[in-house]
Amino acid sequence: MTLLVHRIGPACTIQDQGRTGFLDQGLSRSGAADQVALHEGAALLGQAPDCAALEMAGAGGTFEAKALTRFALTGAPMQAAIDGAPIRWNASYELQPGQQLTIGAARQGNYGYLHLPGGIASDVVLGSRSAQLTARIGRPIQAGDVLAGLFAPGSGTAGLTLTPSDRFSGGLLRVVASFQTPLFDKATLARFTQTEFHRGARANRMGMQLTSAGEGFAAQGQLNILSDVITPGDIQMTGTGEPFILLPECQTTGGYPRIATVLPCDLPRAAQTPAGSAIRFEFVTQDQAVAIQSAHDADLARLPARVAPLVRDPHDIPDLLSYQLISGMISATE
Repeated sequence: MTLLVHRIGPACTIQDQGRTGFLDQGLSRSGAADQVALHEGAALLGQAPDCAALEMAGAGGTFEAKALTRFALTGAPMQAAIDGAPIRWNASYELQPGQQLTIGAARQGNYGYLHLPGGIASDVVLGSRSAQLTARIGRPIQAGDVLAGLFAPGSGTAGLTLTPSDRFSGGLLRVVASFQTPLFDKATLARFTQTEFHRGARANRMGMQLTSAGEGFAAQGQLNILSDVITPGDIQMTGTGEPFILLPECQTTGGYPRIATVLPCDLPRAAQTPAGSAIRFEFVTQDQAVAIQSAHDADLARLPARVAPLVRDPHDIPDLLSYQLISGMISATE
């Protein structure tokens, strides 16, 4: 046993990088909504980014260490404390047996992640540990569950931190043309890139609604569009003309017209955009998209080199006077 769950939010699931190769069988990739957070957690614990983590949507819970446990927190910054003492997000720590980790509500963004050494153990289904509730694979974590890392207790690195990419308040999303982009006339496409959208109230791991002040967006002959393959990042225009960005658990086929597709490297920003925050879109060419994605992948590979020691605030050290603050002084006259 590593972490015993005493209390947990309603939408917390185990997620890794997802399962591939099953679109033709009606099963989407799933996986973490914020893939960057998986890489950040791996860098903080000194492990591979394909390890599974606990994805917490909006809020976390209370966890008790049953053995020496190292862990990392990444993704949307949430209120967090060890035995009531606040701790910094985007860092790795150590829990002694009996200590409790409390993770509260998100202060920014939507999805926070709890990482354990080696990744959190769960059943592997079709090559992935990711829960996919729409396909009835896995289930939400519940009070009484035990979260165990695949590495031995005490493994992993603690006392490290990193500065995350700024992706928790909306902003610019880069897109490429989809197969159905030509169905939208030039005036509509121009208005699409000039419009400031806001994340609506309807959002989950399947997709997120966008609202705007202007009229809706429609494609020519959209009622005659046949269903075809859907992938995360596709932007569907519903019958009301409102865009929906499709996320990891989206359907695999659909008939709504798709005006564009968000680059994979920008999907974490989309998923982490909180309700009401602004989003804009910018079209890039296929060549530009490949270059942007390649630069993003290279940046993720450099994350382990960006971690730094976690410097504690003396005000947060309850046993400060037990430390040897000055060493080497043996005489007041030397």
